[in-house]
Amino acid sequence: MKRILHLISSIQGNKSHSLELGNAIIEKVIEKYPGSTVEEVNLVDLDIPHLSPATLQSLFIPGDKLTAEDKELIRFSNEAVNQLMASDIIVIGAPLYNFTIHTSLKSWIDHITRPGITFGYTENGPVGMVTGKKVYVAMSSGGIYSEGPGKNNDFVAPYLKAFLGFLGMTDLTVFRAEGLKVPGVMEHAMEKGIASIHID
Repeated sequence: MKRILHLISSIQGNKSHSLELGNAIIEKVIEKYPGSTVEEVNLVDLDIPHLSPATLQSLFIPGDKLTAEDKELIRFSNEAVNQLMASDIIVIGAPLYNFTIHTSLKSWIDHITRPGITFGYTENGPVGMVTGKKVYVAMSSGGIYSEGPGKNNDFVAPYLKAFLGFLGMTDLTVFRAEGLKVPGVMEHAMEKGIASIHID
C-alpha cells in the first residue's frame, strides 16, 4: 500500500489532458499497490500566494519565535511540506504553458523549498532531504516537445527533473501526452500517452 499525492496544475478543469493522464498513472499505481490511498490537491483552486518578502523572512525564523502573523504566512508552506513528506508517490500534472509550468506549480515548488527541511548545505554542496519518493510527471502539450525542433523549448520536464532532484527526488519518470493540437497526431495523442505508462 502506498500513499499517493496527486498535484493538479491545469487550468482546463475536467477537460484537462494532464489530469486524464495523471489519473491513468494513479490507476496503474493502484493496480500494482492495491489499497493505496490518494490525496488530490488542485494547486490552481488553492490560489497559492507567490512568495513575498515577509513570507520569505518568516521561513527563516525559529519556530519558538514565530508570531501569529508569521505562522499564517508560512501556513501553506508547512502544509505542503507535510503532505509531501507523508507521501510515497507523487503524481504531478504538468501541462506545458508557454514552454514552461503553470505558476501554481511554481508557487508550490517555492513553498516546499525549505532550508534545513527539504534541503541542506554541506561542505560538499547542497543535499536534498526529500528522499525515498517516486515521482511521476503527467505532462501534456499541444505540440511535440520530446524530440525534434520543439525539444529545445521544453522547460517543463528538464526543470522538474533538475529541481525536484535538487530536493532529493531523483527517481522521476515523465509520461507525455503530446501533439494534442497537431493534425495527424492529435487523434491518437492521448491514447498513446496512456499506453506509454509503466510503473516500476
